Amino acid sequence: MNRPKIRFRPLDGILLLDKPAGMSSNAALQVARRLFRAEKGGHTGSLDPLATGLLPLCFGEATKLAGLLLGSDKAYEADIVLGATTDTDDADGQVLLQRPVPVLERAALEAALLPFTGTLQQRAPVYSALKQGGEPLYARARRGEAIEAPVREVVVHALELLEFTGDRLRLRVTCGSGTYIRSLARDLGEALGCGAHIAGLRRLWVDPFRQPRMHTLVALEALAADGGEAALEACLLPLAAGLADFPRVELESAEAARFGQGQRLRGPWAPAEPAGVFTSDGTPLGLACIDQDGRLSPQRLFRSGAGPG
Repeated sequence: MNRPKIRFRPLDGILLLDKPAGMSSNAALQVARRLFRAEKGGHTGSLDPLATGLLPLCFGEATKLAGLLLGSDKAYEADIVLGATTDTDDADGQVLLQRPVPVLERAALEAALLPFTGTLQQRAPVYSALKQGGEPLYARARRGEAIEAPVREVVVHALELLEFTGDRLRLRVTCGSGTYIRSLARDLGEALGCGAHIAGLRRLWVDPFRQPRMHTLVALEALAADGGEAALEACLLPLAAGLADFPRVELESAEAARFGQGQRLRGPWAPAEPAGVFTSDGTPLGLACIDQDGRLSPQRLFRSGAGPG
């Protein structure tokens, strides 16, 4: 039996999804987009299929914020197994090498973590979505090609050892954009001389959503069955929620009209890039750059009155 064709609709807002294990971020996005019947959707940075936790999804006009949220700080809890290296740096991969795990005291392990905080040069996993020559590395790896994964500068703000028993440990990681927790586990294992890989990973928060109320796909499907689309829309955050960490500019009606036409404005505003621009009653108008002379230049405009519904 053919499924009825979904009639997608304009819908604006941000969904804080609790991504399930075993599903790619894009697959989770498409399930949610069909459930909400949202014409346009995007996510703000992939989680590995093995990982669970916060995956902010942007619908409609909120997709214009996705690039900003992609660069936000994030926090994870990572379960790490020592003694085995895999080709994917996590438990989904094939074991490449097994080595004995040294007897470690907690103090020694915490000392070993110290070099992995601050600004690091980190080599991405071979099985990653980073592109070389327009193609994701994982596609080339699956064909058995020899790959030199790129090294990038990343920032790890904090590493906290939560649990440690035998060959397993759990870390809380607070880091900047682009940090691979799989690479962190791999490099820690090499520093300990025994190898390591990720066995479980959960993203706890993404700025500016530090205390997120997350929704699972199962809960959303049940909500849709019981309460319909109105109940689903109540789960969406407005565009303004995604701008909470950025400098805010409020414009009176005449200035707001000029901004909406793409005109530059001058005012008593501190330099910022980007800044969130709102009307005096709090309606988001768009994103702007403010230069050293207080000139505000529109970068991206939101459709007037964009919000859930």
